[in-house]
Amino acid sequence: MSEQRLPPSQYLARGWPVVHYGPIPKLRPETWDLRCFGALTTGTERHLSADEFAALPRSTVHGDLHCVTKFSLLDSEWSGVPTRALLEAVPPAPDVTHVMVWAEYGYSANMSLDDFGAEDSILATHRNGEQLTPEHGWPLRLVVPRLYAWKSAKWVRAVEYLTTDRRGFWEERGYHNVADPWREQRYSYQEEPGHGPALR
Repeated sequence: MSEQRLPPSQYLARGWPVVHYGPIPKLRPETWDLRCFGALTTGTERHLSADEFAALPRSTVHGDLHCVTKFSLLDSEWSGVPTRALLEAVPPAPDVTHVMVWAEYGYSANMSLDDFGAEDSILATHRNGEQLTPEHGWPLRLVVPRLYAWKSAKWVRAVEYLTTDRRGFWEERGYHNVADPWREQRYSYQEEPGHGPALR
């Protein structure tokens, strides 16, 4: 039953609700690129053009999306570039422990390297065989099913490799640094020692 797959306090969504902070960006596909920077093995940041990104290995994964606003979207098929393929194409330095994913308007979401590189984490371009719409993150959305969906940033533009954890946009504004929906890690006041850097 679908209820058995719902984390605590979540409900099954009707349709796919649109939730984001700020307006939908107006993007020009011809100038879009993905920047990879921070602690790279090469020591030099790299910009992947749309064509270079499209040439990376693609796959399809099945993953649920759990929003901190308490709706869950089950049984989605996400297609795009697995995060592991990006890590192979642009490898992080050996001492990297975390990743900051940057999106339009300076939005950011941090997570451990393990969560970013999980088997079902994907830089998605399509859902259920259909290209993502702008309100759902076109042209590129990170999907990390094991974490609350604010970590699954829309309109991704950059990936920063970190040797120490740093809070992202919502994490600096009171959301839990780890964001495990099965443990209901919604807010920073729930954090325990080791869950993340101190709030500023």
